[in-house]
Order: sequence, then structure tokens, then C-alpha cells
Amino acid sequence: MNVQLSRLLAQSAHLLDQVPTGFKRFLLQEIRWNNRLIGVKGARGTGKTTLILQWLKGQHLPPDQAAYFSLDDLYFTSHNLRDTVDDFYRNGGKILVLDEVHKYPNWAQEIKNCYDFYPGLQMVFTGSSIMDLSLMTGDLSRRALMYTLPGLSFREYLLMKGIASLPRVSLEDLISTPPQLRELIPTGFRPYPHLQNYFARGSYPFLMEDEEVVHQRVAQLVRTIVEVDMAEIEGLDIRNARKLLQLVNIIAQQVPFKPNLTTLSERTKIHRNSLNSYLHYLEQAKIVHLVHPAGSSVTTLQKPEKIYLHNTTLLTALAAESVHTGTIRETFFLDQVSALHQVNIPKRGDFIVDQAYTFEVGGKQKKQDQIKGIPQSFIVRDDQDIPVGNIIPLWYFGLLY
Repeated sequence: MNVQLSRLLAQSAHLLDQVPTGFKRFLLQEIRWNNRLIGVKGARGTGKTTLILQWLKGQHLPPDQAAYFSLDDLYFTSHNLRDTVDDFYRNGGKILVLDEVHKYPNWAQEIKNCYDFYPGLQMVFTGSSIMDLSLMTGDLSRRALMYTLPGLSFREYLLMKGIASLPRVSLEDLISTPPQLRELIPTGFRPYPHLQNYFARGSYPFLMEDEEVVHQRVAQLVRTIVEVDMAEIEGLDIRNARKLLQLVNIIAQQVPFKPNLTTLSERTKIHRNSLNSYLHYLEQAKIVHLVHPAGSSVTTLQKPEKIYLHNTTLLTALAAESVHTGTIRETFFLDQVSALHQVNIPKRGDFIVDQAYTFEVGGKQKKQDQIKGIPQSFIVRDDQDIPVGNIIPLWYFGLLY
């Protein structure tokens, strides 16, 4: 084993020693870890690295058999991944976790080659949510089990903060058996004070480290995503990063934003033909949600019906000082539900989920008028703790994952 590989293995062992093992993201239990090739993608700051390190630590294997390599390490600027994997495998390697694969040129082809030539090796790789999976060769895309890690749910936030341990609830159970769900909630638990804190700082695990500078760190996060991560997108001229940041700022001040592409093009100086692509990139980066009309086929070139910021933490950090309460409610609902379900804009009501369930989101004054006569329709309100009839508390949708 060469000296430089020994250094990588020592670095991997140190990281495994340091990784926290208390709180674990929901996806850790969802992934079929027995597969020989697994991919995890997600936005910056959602905890992908911690998740895979926690799993790797749980394998209880020595460093020369189970290792973590980050492909943005300087080592890989002058060393070939295939040769490094070959050395690791020949020295007894069994499990290899590759982080930040999108930082390495030709990553898909080399991972495919490693998969083919080392049948006794299990590989897990992670990449940005904007990682272009079309770069994966056909054979690799068919063999890799791909997962996406969303931001923290409200349920995970409560667990991470040590406030409450609440069960996961499926959307079907949430809308069909609300009386039984009440029995799962601890007596005396009051969600809404915690929900307000979640709105402001709950979407990203790393923000728990210093809650006093959350909005500053979120602004830095967005800038890093636009200026660094999006540079990996083929065909995107990163010299337009300033225009992209301006586009985010315009959307943030007007969410939910109903796009007029001509006006938006004039304000940002982004060519109208490029705007839809840029909006699509921002959605892939988990900065915005593009919500399309119900029944429409979603394509990159189709103008969305509405644009929201991706989560309430982004909303409170980037929007104007006074964020409309209704916008916060809708952003929370969209963020929590869209992690596992398709969400569109119906002709009546605020959202339709999986083309089947219509929801009208509001406060205590919200009535049934907007959804009257619509089958499988529900009112979502933030002024009550338990469901009554077809009225479901807003915070319940934070239990979906």
C-alpha cells in the first residue's frame, strides 16, 4: 500500500471517530444498503456526508476494509480514482464511500469501471442535487440505486433538538385516519411554538451549530450554491452567477411569484430563452420550487404557474423583513409534502397532491368555500393541534418523513 493511500485511510478513520451518532436522518433507514452500488444526492447542507459516515461507522470494519474518500480532496487532482480504488481493493478493501463525486471529472465512467472490475467491492457515492445524472452511462444508471436527501422535516427537527420523538405518518393515513393519529402524539405536546422556530432555522442540520447567525449563513449558503456548485452544470456560464443571485432576490421579495418571463428577463438581463433553464437549475439546487398547473406535463421549457422559495428557512432569511404568514404556511406545506409526493396548482384550492388530494392552506378564518364540492379535499390550518373532520393541522404535514 502506498504512503498516500495510507494517508487517505488514516483521514477516513479520523472522520469516522468524530462523526456524531445520536441523531440520524430518516433516509438512513430507507436505503437498501445491501445493494452493491448506491447513490445519494441532495442539496448542500442537508447532511449527506454525515449520513454516509454514520452508516460506514456502523459496519465496524477496519479502515483498510471500509473507507471514506472525498473526491474534492487535493489528492484527486493528481491521482486517478480508478487506480486508487484498485490499490484499495487489492489491499483488502470491501466498502468504499465516495463523497462529492461531481467534483471529479469523468466520475460516472470511472465508478462504472470500478463496479465492473471489482465485483467484491461495495460502493456508495454522494453528489450535489444539481448533479447531472444524464452523465451516468446507461449501465451505471441501471445498476445504481439512487436516493435524494431532502432538508430536515419538522419531525426530524424536533428529534434533533431533543424536543419530542414523534412517529412518521404517511399522507394516506394523515387524511384517512386522523382520530388514530391523535393517539400517537404525546399528551401535552404543543407544536406551534416549535414550528415558529423551525420556520426560521429548521431546514438545515448545520444551522443548529450557531442559531444566532442563521440568516447570514443561509445567505452564504445560497451564494456558494450559485457560485460554486452550479459551476458544475454543463452549458451554464458561471459568469452569470451575479444574474442568478439577482433572480433569486427578485423571487424572494415576491413569493409566491407568478412569473412573467418578459419582465423578469428585462430586470435580470438574462435572455428570455435562458430563463426557464436557469429557473430549472435553481430548482435542482433546492433554492426554489417551481409549481406547475395540475394535469400539465412538466418539462424544463414549461413556465411554472408559481415559484416559491424551497423552504421556510430560505424564505425568512432572503425575503423582505416582514414575510406574509400565508406565504410561510404555503411554503412549509409545499416543502414537506413535495419531498415524497408530486404537488401541483389546481384550478380551485391552493395545491393538489398526486393529482388526487386538494388542499386549501390558511389560518383560523379559512372556510370551506374554495374547495366546496371537490372530492378528496381538505382544509389545512395552523390554529389547531388536532384534526377535525376534513380540517388538518398544518404541523401534521411535518411528520411525513
